[in-house]
This record gives sequence, C-alpha cells and structure tokens, in this order.
Amino acid sequence: MIIELDIYQTIAAAVAALMLGKFLRRRCAVLERFCIPAPVIGGVIFAVFTCICYITGIAEFSFDDTLKEVCMVFFFTSVGFQANLKVLRSGGKALAVFLGLVILLIISQNFLAVGLAKLLSLPSLVGLCTGSIPMVGGHGTAGAFGPVLESMGITGATTVCTAAATFGLIAGSVIGGPIGKGLIEKYDLLKTIVPEDNSLLIEEEELLIEEEKKHERHTTMYPAAVFQLIIAIGIGTFVSDLLSLTGLTFPIYIGAMISAAVIRNIGEYSGKYTTHMGEINDIGGICLSLFLGIAMITLKLWQLADLALPLLILLFGQVLLMFVYARFVIFNVMGRDYDAAVISSGVCGFGMGATPNAMANMQVVCERYEPSVKAYLLIPLVGSLFADFLNTLSITFFINFL
Repeated sequence: MIIELDIYQTIAAAVAALMLGKFLRRRCAVLERFCIPAPVIGGVIFAVFTCICYITGIAEFSFDDTLKEVCMVFFFTSVGFQANLKVLRSGGKALAVFLGLVILLIISQNFLAVGLAKLLSLPSLVGLCTGSIPMVGGHGTAGAFGPVLESMGITGATTVCTAAATFGLIAGSVIGGPIGKGLIEKYDLLKTIVPEDNSLLIEEEELLIEEEKKHERHTTMYPAAVFQLIIAIGIGTFVSDLLSLTGLTFPIYIGAMISAAVIRNIGEYSGKYTTHMGEINDIGGICLSLFLGIAMITLKLWQLADLALPLLILLFGQVLLMFVYARFVIFNVMGRDYDAAVISSGVCGFGMGATPNAMANMQVVCERYEPSVKAYLLIPLVGSLFADFLNTLSITFFINFL
C-alpha cells in the first residue's frame, strides 16, 4: 500500500513530529542533557515507524517535500547574515587564532573521513557524509548536503549524514567535560587563573553588549526581517548562477548565504540601514525546525543496513580526531591555561554537534571550578557566527575536487 502525503500533509506531519520531540525532550533528562533537537527526536520515531512499515510490507510512505528546500534556503540565508566582519576585527588576536583553529578542524575532519573511506574501500563521498558536514555542521548542514550527495550517486546520503550528526551530538557532549576536567587537574590550571585585565574585559563586555542590542526583538520588525531574507535569497539566485558558470557543484543556498553576508556587512560599515538580526535569527530558527522536521520524517533508515559497520568505524575515527585535536592542538595553541582547557571542552561540543552542546560542556566545567570569560566569548562568536559559513565553503570545495 502506497500512502502519499501532499505538500500540506507533509509539513503537518513534520510539525507533529516536532511537537512530539519537544514533549519527549521535556520528560527525558538524557535527551535534554545532550541537546538533541526536538525535530530529530520526533522525526527519528516517525522514520522508524515508516521503516518498519516498509520492511514488513505493510505500507510505503511517499512525501511531497517541496517546502523542505524553501525552509533550508531561508535558514542558511539567516546563517549568512551572521558573518559580521566587525565582530571578527573587534575580537582581536585570540578570536582570529581560534577561528583559524576551527578552519583547520573542519579541513581535518574531511581529510580523515575521505582517508578512512578509501581504507574501507568506500566511495570518498560516502566518507564525506561523516566529515564536517554532520560534525561541525550538525543536522542542518547534514540535511542540506545529503540531497546534494544523493544527486551525485550516493544512495542514502541524507540518512547517513543525519545518523552521523546525531552520533556527533552525543559523542561531543560525552567527551567535552572530561577533557576539560582532565586538563585542569593534570596541569593544576586553577593557579593560572588571573584577574581579568580591566581593559580587555571592558572591550569584551562592549562587544557582547553591542551584539545583544543588535539581537533585540521588536514585533514590528519581523516583516522587515522577512523582506531582508527574501531580498538576499533573490540576489543570491544570480550569485548562484554566476558560480555555476565555473562548472563546479554548489549547494542551492550558497548564493543566498554570500549575498546575505554582503548585505549585513555593507549595513554595518555604511550605517545606512539596520539588519534586524534578532528577528532574522528567530525566522531562521523556525525554518530550521521545519526543515529538520521534513528531512527527518522522510529518512529511509533501511538504507543504512549495508553501511552499519563502516559507518561506526568512520564515526569513531571522528571521535578520536576530536579528542586529539581538542586535547593537544586547541589546548596548546590557545595558551595552555585554564581558559584554554575550558575552550577545549567547548570545541568538542560544536566541533561534533552544535553551539548549545558547547555551552553545556563549558557550563559543567565552569560550575565545578571557575568561570572563563574568554571561553564564553570565543565559543559562541565562532560557533554561531562563522563556523557554519566557513564549513559550507570547505564542504563545497571537497565535493568538487574529490
């Protein structure tokens, strides 16, 4: 029996899965602890149900997921608006160094994924499904690049990417706290805590206050925020057309991301108009939830059967990389002090999951010892404002040159 859901029924099912996920997360401490997104929780349950129906021959579900692409483009356009060059300049040397380390992490995750895939005699693009797409990118990037890889002949790429992203959320949350705690106690880093330089602290506070003001919400500004997103998407279509002339493969939203970044920074430096970042973030968040909801309920879990063992090897390889990179590279480069240890724990969070996981990791460490202003400044700025943008560019490069 074929059960076909049209465009309205599909998005209604996605919202129902989202609501179920929120309900379950409120009542399950484990889900809340690991910051598992509500659409993922409800969507996986729905996907398991459709998988059982398919395997037993009871029914096969067919969805009209047209709105998935629309929601995806809106979300990634909102990500493009986050790329604020003024913040990068204001953050100083520490922010620039940390951003460079994140870029190196992204590249390392992809090289490792491709290398392990070749050792396992798998296509390089299958390996890429476990690289920075689901790790630094999380579920949003996984859902976006999965269809791109499927169009290049990788069956079940979206399912693999999504499974890897869920694994990453949990693994990053599990290893982050212990890494920070281990570094602090091994090197007795509490003695490296010094009173904050007042001038540095004032600069950091001013930067955070400035960003908070730009993210204030006003109900009358939501229409303007929607219009800014739509304008960026419209301009982005021309940018994407120009990029396609190179003969390379780009995700559909890349032009919109670039145009959004340009619009944001022109406004920042010229002062001629205001970018309504708070409202744009809210709209992007709604679109991400809908996008993930549709992406999750349309997963075909039975496509994971042949990749089960190789997928585990690829994912545990990423865990080992994250441990070594956070423990030795991040810690040493960022100063080998208490702040560096807290930053290392945070990197595990957004390097394998999402910024909320990073904040949760650091909160656990700081509640046990002392707060770290430096860590609480760098992790959210890089994790929220720059990581997704740079990750998309890196993934696009790897896809085109593998």
